[in-house]
Amino acid sequence: MRTQFTLSALISALVLTGCANMPEMSNTQRGTATGAGMGALAGAVIGAATGGGGGRRTAAGAAIGGLAGAAAGNIWSNRMENQKRAMEQATAGTGVQVSQTADNRLKLDIPSDISFNIGKSDIAPNFRSVLDRFASSLNENSGTSVTIIGHTDSTGSDAINMPLSHDRAARTRDYLTARGVAANRFIVEGRGPHEPLVSNDTAANRARNRRVEIFVAEQGR
Repeated sequence: MRTQFTLSALISALVLTGCANMPEMSNTQRGTATGAGMGALAGAVIGAATGGGGGRRTAAGAAIGGLAGAAAGNIWSNRMENQKRAMEQATAGTGVQVSQTADNRLKLDIPSDISFNIGKSDIAPNFRSVLDRFASSLNENSGTSVTIIGHTDSTGSDAINMPLSHDRAARTRDYLTARGVAANRFIVEGRGPHEPLVSNDTAANRARNRRVEIFVAEQGR
């Protein structure tokens, strides 16, 4: 069983590596193929762990997992790339970081100095222009889902920081829905001080930890 699992894991790793290094493969195909490879590896683990059937069960698990991974993985399509470029242009010079995540989501990392005043959840004026452009890009790409996560620094208690971080994320969502983005596309979370980027030992570091993160995902079809 160990040999069969090792072989399946090796095949999955080769799939992932090969896809990442094939320039002729589109971003969409790479996203789907990577999901398939990860699903195959997970399926092989489950197949091997459940025992019985030996290599046949491991191979079947890999096949089923591959199909599930291909279907469930996020993709990085031309639409997502265009949206990333548009947001990079719209946020240039603002301090907002725009990036593609490892799981093929568009991420906007919005620092506290342009988004909210300390201890407040009211959207600051400088943040509105960013959200206006973002709302337009979301309306142009209606097939995506959006996750908004609020964070605070460690100053104060969880009784203050947890609802504050959630309120900031919710206010961001409400601003976007007021500009025509469907409310059912959003997931909103507040994580308080529990996922800091850096230590909260200086004022500058605490400012980095006070932030809103927005993730946009397009699911494989």
